[in-house]
Amino acid sequence: MSLPKTRHSAAAPKTRRRAAAPEQRREQLIKATIKCIARKGLSSTTMADVTKTAKLSLGIVNLHFQSKEKLLVEVLRYIADEYKAGWDAIIRDETLEPAEKMLALINFDYSAEIAHPAKLAVWFAFWGESSSRPTYRKICNDADLQTTASVKKLCRELGCRSNRRAELIATGYTALADGLWLDILVTPEEMDRALARDVSLNYMASFFPDHFKAP
Repeated sequence: MSLPKTRHSAAAPKTRRRAAAPEQRREQLIKATIKCIARKGLSSTTMADVTKTAKLSLGIVNLHFQSKEKLLVEVLRYIADEYKAGWDAIIRDETLEPAEKMLALINFDYSAEIAHPAKLAVWFAFWGESSSRPTYRKICNDADLQTTASVKKLCRELGCRSNRRAELIATGYTALADGLWLDILVTPEEMDRALARDVSLNYMASFFPDHFKAP
């Protein structure tokens, strides 16, 4: 026999929906801020721009982030965490051989999700401010250090005999990716994601011809 619904049990689903709302609102505001920064830049983006783009009230933004600076830091962390999560998933995939992991990382770096013009614009906007903003600099540097460390480890697994050489190849890859992302953003008529992928693959093939085929 089924039990009658109590006032407590009937209210539970509403409580769960209310609990989920804050995280949904935060992500909604972060994504709106990404659009605003890509369109107007860091300094010109206002809280009013964000609320208008997100179609939310200014009070909601202040409730979740208190200030524009806190919102900007969370936007940068959001993009950095998204990138880190993608890399970690590939590196930890035990079904992939080292060369397959490197190829998957290259494909990920130039995927529509990562090499999206709006996200690239935001990433470089923060990099431009990082020299005077320690928080920005740390988040950006941590992302680059993770990329370099992961590629260096894969280079050793691919047969690179010295740590120094592996480090040079990995540092070169990171610098190359940064430059190609900037080209995709600034000169999309000359550099697209497919070409950037081929350039990166060609770079790895020059060091590991037994594992990678140049396009």
